[in-house]
Amino acid sequence: MIIVTGATGKLGRRIVEHLLTRVPAAQVGVSVRDPGGPHARTFADQGVRVRRGDFTDAESLAHAFEGATQVLVVSVDKLGEECVEQHRTAIEAAVTAGARRVLYTSQMGTGAASHFQACRDHAATEEILRGCSVPFTSLRNGFYAASATGFLGHALETGEILLPADGPVAWTTHADLAEATAAVLADEGRFEGPTPPLTASRALTFDDIAALASELTGRPFTRSVASEGAFRDQLVAQGVPAPYADQFLGIFAAARAGEFATTDPTLAALLGREPAGMREVLAEALREAPGERPSDG
Repeated sequence: MIIVTGATGKLGRRIVEHLLTRVPAAQVGVSVRDPGGPHARTFADQGVRVRRGDFTDAESLAHAFEGATQVLVVSVDKLGEECVEQHRTAIEAAVTAGARRVLYTSQMGTGAASHFQACRDHAATEEILRGCSVPFTSLRNGFYAASATGFLGHALETGEILLPADGPVAWTTHADLAEATAAVLADEGRFEGPTPPLTASRALTFDDIAALASELTGRPFTRSVASEGAFRDQLVAQGVPAPYADQFLGIFAAARAGEFATTDPTLAALLGREPAGMREVLAEALREAPGERPSDG
């Protein structure tokens, strides 16, 4: 049995959906915080085993992981020690449950010296995996393209992209990463340890994204550089907690240092096609922006 944690989240749900096209539903289990939620009920109706699992409750994970041959630990949306300890609890529960492989959604650029807190947390989690006594696969996912469109905010309406100085990033979609993860789960042992970076085929800066937006809409988009202090203050004023505002600044610092610039063909090989790029992602975001649509030209 393959167990997927966080299976009602943006990435986990898509992984399960793709996994169900590759293996029988009876061989798939999900660990979710709310088994009564709509996505969990949909999986249950398809024959997936749905059990409650909480990374802060080892006993719940013991039940959720029962009978597992593989457990995919989808990383949590936390920072620092809290994040790493929750991952440790999940990994230890998977080993105790008898899983013969633990998989984990890590990120490209992972390293103890990264400018980005999440990448340092991923590095600490990978160290736990190396000492967990069973084989593991760490999926070094490309940086989520949804983050790029999130950073654009009202810029898709105003035409002004005002962000801190950045560097090239291999923006990659949740959908492609989910499909690739399902392929890895269905082909147990395809990767040992960290995978190569699972990325789209191009790394783009926000200058590149501005040019793409101009091309897609037929109107000019400008890229301006905001000071880090002003950007942080703006985020906090919008209600973003200070630690997360600092994390966002870390993304730009890491990008400037080239931590997210690598591109690799592994994701394309797993998908059997070219991954979606920012052109497709941006076109979709523009369709959803008020008063905007891509140009027919």
